[in-house]
Amino acid sequence: MEVTYLLSEIEVVAQKLLAETNSRTLLFYGEMGAGKTTLIKALLRALGAEDTGSSPTFSLVNVYETENGTVNHFDFYRINDETEAWDMGFEEYLDSGNWNFIEWPQKIENFVEEGHQKVEILTLNNELRKLKLC
Repeated sequence: MEVTYLLSEIEVVAQKLLAETNSRTLLFYGEMGAGKTTLIKALLRALGAEDTGSSPTFSLVNVYETENGTVNHFDFYRINDETEAWDMGFEEYLDSGNWNFIEWPQKIENFVEEGHQKVEILTLNNELRKLKLC
C-alpha cells in the first residue's frame, strides 16, 4: 500500500492502514516531525480508544484500551541502547498478541522480526505526506 495524503485526511488513512495491514505490530519510520505520532493517534481513534494521549517519549510505552483490544505505543527515540528495551520487558509486549505501534524501531533493530510491518512516512511539504506500508 502506498498513499499520498493531506494531514486533514489522516482519519481515512488510518482506517485504510488498519484494513491493509497483516500484522498487529507496526514499525513507524520517518524523520522527526513527519507525523508518526499524529498517525498513531488517528489509529488509536480508529480502533476506538477514548484516550489517545501523547507520545511516550519519556516513559517509552503508553498502553491504551480500545474497543478492539489493547494497544501498546512505543517511542524509542531517547533510548541509548537496545538493552533498555529488553529491561522494560519489550519482548513480552510483542508476544502479548496486542497491537504494538513502535516509533523509532531502528533503535531496536535486533528485536524487529520479519513478520512486523513497516510504515514509512515521508514529508512532502507542511501538509502533504506519503505513506508506504511494507
